[in-house]
Amino acid sequence: MWGDGGRFYWGRKEDGKVEGIVVLFAWMSSQEKHVNSYVKLYASLGWNSLVCHSDFLNLFFPEKATSLAFGVLNELAKELRVRPSPVVFAAFSGGPKACMYKVLQIIDGKCEGMLNLDGHRLVRDCLCGHIYDSSPTDFTSDLGTRFVLHPTVLKMSRPPRLMSWIANGISSGLDALFLNRFESQRAEYWQTLYSSVSIGGPFLIFCSEDDELAPFQIICNFAERLQGLGGDVKLVKWNGSPHVGHYRHYPTDYKAAVTELLGKAALVYARKIQQLEGERMGEERSYDDISESICTLRKVAVSSNQSLRRVAIGPSDHFFLPSSVDYQEGRDVGSVPDERREGLVHVQNPPRINAYGVLGQILFDVCVPKNIEGWDVKPPGPLNGKPFSSVRRHAPFNPIRCIRRSRL
Repeated sequence: MWGDGGRFYWGRKEDGKVEGIVVLFAWMSSQEKHVNSYVKLYASLGWNSLVCHSDFLNLFFPEKATSLAFGVLNELAKELRVRPSPVVFAAFSGGPKACMYKVLQIIDGKCEGMLNLDGHRLVRDCLCGHIYDSSPTDFTSDLGTRFVLHPTVLKMSRPPRLMSWIANGISSGLDALFLNRFESQRAEYWQTLYSSVSIGGPFLIFCSEDDELAPFQIICNFAERLQGLGGDVKLVKWNGSPHVGHYRHYPTDYKAAVTELLGKAALVYARKIQQLEGERMGEERSYDDISESICTLRKVAVSSNQSLRRVAIGPSDHFFLPSSVDYQEGRDVGSVPDERREGLVHVQNPPRINAYGVLGQILFDVCVPKNIEGWDVKPPGPLNGKPFSSVRRHAPFNPIRCIRRSRL
């Protein structure tokens, strides 16, 4: 499948029992025939292969690498939804810079774009191992030129002079356009590769002291940095193998190292699945506890509501208020039979006072003074030489005021 920045396809996709999936990020200018030997190697161990070929310009245009990375991830997530399995990333030469580091950024949530959160999280959970073959290479402006003109890539001792002029001219032009962006991209690139330790899984790195495109010292420093960050790293070094030619020169040792790493990746995947299942069961248990608490609260609320309803529905559950007639006829207020017979007030119809009735008019006349002019509000003191309490004690009896006081 073609996409912006390159193409990807399934090198092997069996429907039967599969141990896992290897995502192969091939080197630039590679073709399908160049990676068939690796696809067959992974197939012999029971693993399917998703192959990604990147364009040369991805080194200079991160947007193209990001677009290709989204396509690879969506295709991988589609397969993992149907059949979850461990995933291993295998990067060759400039493959990490041309596409893979953008894949790592996307699944780590550090890249904006057409996000598929569930699918990308699924890929991250399934990623359990990393293979670097003649990689990673340091990102410099002339890396693409040196790689294209390298004899191991051209399959000839010396490149044609015309090709050298064209490649050097393109590199010089790109230097003039993107010189300021190279350093920032280079720092981002290495930081992303280092942060892949947090995803988990072992690392297998193949290198050679005779490799000019991927110097041994750079790869060795990379392996030491990963170990310092807590990664499980195995570095395999040879002396006479060329760039991306280790498997061709040392097939037995190469296959043994790959077999060991894929076995570790399967174990890491099993542990991840157990951990995820445990977290999921814990969440379900918490959800059940919350649901049980909510049900209990609902039962208490229903019981309380029923109790309140019985207050209004029961035949003997009423509130009784004495009427003004009781006071006028001199009846005992505390007499329950009288209250049931004449002063029965239901909860549904609370007592009300008519402002225009007799009792309302009496209360208005007594409580609201008609003339308040000339009032002099003073603190309580002697009145006519006598204490205020004694004045009230010898005041004439007023029945209307007694009724108001008792009623209020």
